[in-house]
Amino acid sequence: MSEIGWQKSSYSGSGDGTNCLELARTHPTLALRESDTPTVVLHTHRPQLAALLRHIKAHGSHGITA
Repeated sequence: MSEIGWQKSSYSGSGDGTNCLELARTHPTLALRESDTPTVVLHTHRPQLAALLRHIKAHGSHGITA
């Protein structure tokens, strides 16, 4: 199994210990995780992630639950 190339959110600060969202391309899905809990990974598809980001930009994160 190949190593996943995680990318850190550009909104996150630099340095270790900074909690942030990380994203990786894993065919055929995208993987998301928080840096403070790297073993918990959410897999989704591009259209669903794009819809979530549009919603957050338009309305904020209110009402979004896990």
